[in-house]
Amino acid sequence: MKQEIGALLHLYLEEIQAGEPTEVHEFLIQSAAKAINEANDRNWIPLIVKQTGAEEYQVIANNFIFAAAQEAGLNKVWCIVADDSTVVQSSSQILAQEKISKVNLAKASRDEIKVALDYLIKRPVKPLSGVKIATATERIDAAPRKYWKESLTDVTNLKCGITRGNKLNIFKEVFYTTPEPLPDVITDPQLLATFNQTELKKMAKKRGLTGYSSLKKAALIKLLSEDGMPQG
Repeated sequence: MKQEIGALLHLYLEEIQAGEPTEVHEFLIQSAAKAINEANDRNWIPLIVKQTGAEEYQVIANNFIFAAAQEAGLNKVWCIVADDSTVVQSSSQILAQEKISKVNLAKASRDEIKVALDYLIKRPVKPLSGVKIATATERIDAAPRKYWKESLTDVTNLKCGITRGNKLNIFKEVFYTTPEPLPDVITDPQLLATFNQTELKKMAKKRGLTGYSSLKKAALIKLLSEDGMPQG
């Protein structure tokens, strides 16, 4: 029987399939199991499950509670039935602190960037060390990030303390991007600076500009940015 979305049900544990593995120490699971037993064998925080069959369910959030209920030897557990959409699953896992909410750099506000960086810098495990929040926030916010590549390697060019390798990987735990297509004619100096010298010369050639062949990167950026400016 299809259960109503949002319904609180007392389900048999054998009808429920585990979701994501619980990566916590056995001591914490055993302690939680003891707390459940001491509370009259009731999990007062319910599992969040989705229905996968007539009498079959799968945990989508509160996997730790599921592991504790198994350890406690419960026959039945309290559950809330959610729909099976990816949005609901992601939301439930974020609320259960099983998943970190991510920030889209293509659309993020300055405050969103600052708060997310502050979290990465101050968290006790794998912190983003050696990064000054004021400098990083300022440079990331001012950058043409709506055009950044999905790899987010562009952030390493800002000289804000985030370098390739471990620091970039930590940065990507919270940030991602859905880049917009590049404009046909690029005149923004900051965006031009993300291209190498060879690519800039190709742009100049495509626009029919002259005198660019011997120019260095800084001069090429100046030429290309001024080419798009209205004439007085």
